[in-house]
Amino acid sequence: MSRRPAGIAAIKNKNLAQAKYKDKGTEIAENQFAQMGKQMEMFKNHLEDFASKHREDIRKDPEFRLQFQDMCASIGVDPLASSKGFWSEMLGVGDFYYELGIQIVEVCMATSKRNGGLIGLDELRRKVEASRGRNSQAISIDDLMRAIKKLKILGNGFSIHKVGTGYLVQSVPGELTLDHTLVLQEAQEKGHVTHSCLHEGLGWTKERSSRALEFLVKEGLAWVDDQGGKERCYWFPSLLPDVSSPQG
Repeated sequence: MSRRPAGIAAIKNKNLAQAKYKDKGTEIAENQFAQMGKQMEMFKNHLEDFASKHREDIRKDPEFRLQFQDMCASIGVDPLASSKGFWSEMLGVGDFYYELGIQIVEVCMATSKRNGGLIGLDELRRKVEASRGRNSQAISIDDLMRAIKKLKILGNGFSIHKVGTGYLVQSVPGELTLDHTLVLQEAQEKGHVTHSCLHEGLGWTKERSSRALEFLVKEGLAWVDDQGGKERCYWFPSLLPDVSSPQG
């Protein structure tokens, strides 16, 4: 016997059941979202209580401040998102990073003639700390990086580049390509490179290394030295220990 096709009533019942399942699924999802919303709000309230209780620790201790920033990030709260409101009034973090940003700009401008607008993050930290004075609250590398990211509103002049095991801060407009970063990485140990070392270390042709090095020299990021030996040497002041210029 041939199988009878499903009747209209059976199809309607099936569609009705599917609609009920869909409605039930929507209801469960809405309940879950509502519950999650309540939990997040409760967590945020606890975070505000924590911030109020440990305000001075957050302001004065860089490590404690980093942990607090991570706690905020875990629930999607950015204490630096606004210069007004609870976070700024309670912690003063907006003013802290605003002030730090200005000090970073001042140091970068003061050193740009020597390093071409490229400075090591550790050196930047030392100089900013010196400009802040002994009685100012301590700052960390994380504080500097957060403040620098906020400086991006000034345009493409401020950016952070990871080079080997460290970081370089670029404070002048200009795009560093992967090749430029690789050159800086090769120069990190000694502070300089030659065409030969780029050929040996990276397998580059003379044409490729010339293109990268000429750009870095043109941008003021590298200095040419023809007196060091048989081959031209390219020095990178941003990778050298800071030596104050003699007063004349």
